[in-house]
Amino acid sequence: MKITLIAGARPNFMKVAPIIKAIKAHNDANDGNDANDGKISYRLVHTGQHYDKNMSDTFFEELGIPAPDVNLGCGGGSQAEQTAAIMMAFEKELMANPADIVMVVGDVTSTMACSIVAKKLNTKVCHVEAGIRSWDLTMPEEINRMVTDSLADYMFTTSEVANRNLVRMGAILMENKNIKNREENIKENKNDESQVTCSNSNSIDPQSAQKQAFGQLDAQSYSDTDKSYPLDSSEKNVIFDNQDKNSKNNQQKVWFVGNVMIDTLMANRSRFRKPEVWDELGLKEQEFIVMTMHRPANVDEENHLRAMMEQIIDNVRGLPVIFPIHPRTAKLFYGLWGDEAELAKRLPNLHIVEPMGYLEFNYLVERAKAVVTDSGGITEETTVMGVPCITLRDNTERPETCTVGTNELIGTDPAAIKPALDKLFAGEWKKGAIPELWDGKTAERIIKILSALER
Repeated sequence: MKITLIAGARPNFMKVAPIIKAIKAHNDANDGNDANDGKISYRLVHTGQHYDKNMSDTFFEELGIPAPDVNLGCGGGSQAEQTAAIMMAFEKELMANPADIVMVVGDVTSTMACSIVAKKLNTKVCHVEAGIRSWDLTMPEEINRMVTDSLADYMFTTSEVANRNLVRMGAILMENKNIKNREENIKENKNDESQVTCSNSNSIDPQSAQKQAFGQLDAQSYSDTDKSYPLDSSEKNVIFDNQDKNSKNNQQKVWFVGNVMIDTLMANRSRFRKPEVWDELGLKEQEFIVMTMHRPANVDEENHLRAMMEQIIDNVRGLPVIFPIHPRTAKLFYGLWGDEAELAKRLPNLHIVEPMGYLEFNYLVERAKAVVTDSGGITEETTVMGVPCITLRDNTERPETCTVGTNELIGTDPAAIKPALDKLFAGEWKKGAIPELWDGKTAERIIKILSALER
């Protein structure tokens, strides 16, 4: 079997690393088989979507990912320009180097663009981290998820919530023999995890977004939120009545396998490396805050960004706030207070640093009092490491980090920051737990399933 593996941006790198490791382990286990039966070859394609060295090359080096077989060099430009550039370059790449499967991970522009190209060239698409939804169609990532999942042949999910989203879209949930059958243990739950939003959110209603995305397909399952997963037989009939009975072998298939991001976290946790800022500032465990911010809703408007920053700094009890600044945020940030002297005067405990490598950044996260962020992936890592996480978003595509983990969604209103930090410093933050199958073995499950399917 030949797999083309796509990496385009920082989050992808943490996800492809364990998959490559699992492929190598699979091939080692098949050494000696006649004609290399069962072995998997892969070609690693870096689209070049993120072109900042600190957010690209460093990750390949730190996580032990081999050099890409090709870099398509498609950095920069608008959403449309970058999508078009990736599609044009990847079409040539895939035609020159055909594959049995194109594997895409996550929800970046490269994920969607390469999925479209693969399907147009009649190549199977495998989506790792399928089915997650924020139901906020103003997010470019949400469009990427919906398009990719509508095209994928094989989908691997991180949670039961993602399974539910895909089954309601018309995909078939496959049995995973690595885990127990939980159907008899699933009870009705009126607080559907898939619809976790901030209480003061102005985001798109989840049910409306579902109907906009998928039309009236399976209307009952969209309107009846009191139903628990899995869907009963009558609901499944609604989904499948209009499908060609002879196309079962081509039906989209879903497996719940866990979270490859957590595979990388667990494999590297003992390797976390102290960054220079630790000694420079004399940081101590549980006595500093880590912050990241990059989403348009938080950083594109000057007054809003200034208000967010001042609320954070004014309410952290004087603790240092370490801010590895994203290139997107840096464009606006430095001019907000006039000059560096005024910035230092107004935000004296804010320490701006360059984007860090994976091992250094997570060294800080693991030892922080808390993390303030608008990222999705960081909420997963803080959940596993048991670190309180305050998320400056109105919705999340990772509801399990809130319902099971240490994450709390407080929205994008600066006024919500003080109550959240007061709760943290009062010692009232929830402890959290690790979601099911976030155990470091997800990539192994994925490769085991694919090797059986394509043999």
